[in-house]
Amino acid sequence: MISLKPLTTSPDAQLRNLGWDWMLGQDTLPYLANEVVVLTPDEADAYYEAANELFEMFVAAGQHVIDENRFAELGIPANLIDLIKLSWDDDRHIHLYGRFDLAGGVGGGIGSDSGIKLIEFNADTATCLPETAVVQYAHLRANGLDESQQFNAVFETLVGQFEELLALNPDLQPTLLLSAMRDFPEDDANVALLGEAAREAGFEVEFDFIDSVEFSAEEGIFWQNPKNGQFEKLDFWFKLVPWEAIAEDEPELTKILTEIVQKRLAVILNPAYTLLFQSKYILKILWELYPNHPLLLETGVKPLVGKPCVEKVLFGREGANVRILNADGSERQAVDGEYGEYPKIYQEYVDFPQDSAGNIYQAGVFYAGDACGLGFRRGGRILDNTAGFVGHIIQ
Repeated sequence: MISLKPLTTSPDAQLRNLGWDWMLGQDTLPYLANEVVVLTPDEADAYYEAANELFEMFVAAGQHVIDENRFAELGIPANLIDLIKLSWDDDRHIHLYGRFDLAGGVGGGIGSDSGIKLIEFNADTATCLPETAVVQYAHLRANGLDESQQFNAVFETLVGQFEELLALNPDLQPTLLLSAMRDFPEDDANVALLGEAAREAGFEVEFDFIDSVEFSAEEGIFWQNPKNGQFEKLDFWFKLVPWEAIAEDEPELTKILTEIVQKRLAVILNPAYTLLFQSKYILKILWELYPNHPLLLETGVKPLVGKPCVEKVLFGREGANVRILNADGSERQAVDGEYGEYPKIYQEYVDFPQDSAGNIYQAGVFYAGDACGLGFRRGGRILDNTAGFVGHIIQ
């Protein structure tokens, strides 16, 4: 059973000062909980170690996919393969950050050892950065608690990643353009946090929505400065836009971006190879390479015989198009969505930790060259965009 500690003073004032009003909840249930999950130091260490081990396994799985030319199984668009290989083989294109979603690890766990099990890796366009890096930290501070009582070095670790990017790419200018899609304030907040980390690392940072960015296969990536109307070239570009969406919806842009990277006109973050990690088919590859590994759940392309399992589409997000199946194949629960055309995989079902009210908790561990922070999403058996965020305290 999950143990919760009430924190009666909310960080609302701090959030409004940061312009993050969207986090304060528009319905009866606020997005941010007024309590935190209580962990032991050993539980926090187990999350840290699990994420680091899993990332190494993902790298091995990615290399296997490339070596064995298994891109089609992962649902990788053919027009992205060259850019995936190009960025994979060039160590200057580091994976900036991602988030492991994990079951178990707290409140008694599941199975043996820590009970931590990989659910998936949000490697390409992971959100929940502000909540994990800033909000839960502010929540402890607002209640007079020591912020060191958290597994939370997300911001500092991101700064280190941006410093590493500069060190690896001395031939490029330290100019970074961050882009998201319009009308998604949550995405804007995630991008803003990345921008602050990049500035601290020594980047000049600009923001613009992706529909306003100019791309040239001959010259690079450009942002129009509103102060003078001039287009200015930036040598690093972060896009909070999924790679599969770019490849499927903008094939000409995909071709241009491939040439931009080939010609060293820009470094794109996260690199195209992160789509290998983002595809949920990689969960099947991992099970092939590491059968019965304590951090993994059995995964296949057909419902698992005699076992309850979860049907997932290869590139679904926020719980969309997820079905939970009973051991006899009957449907226990399902969520509709817009990703139903994608192929599916089937992952062994596992119970998540719960609190006394029956809410389930999924741990999210950020990885940015190293495991660096923990937060929890709270909701029903299938977590969707109505799930809340719950911070934690280590006692």
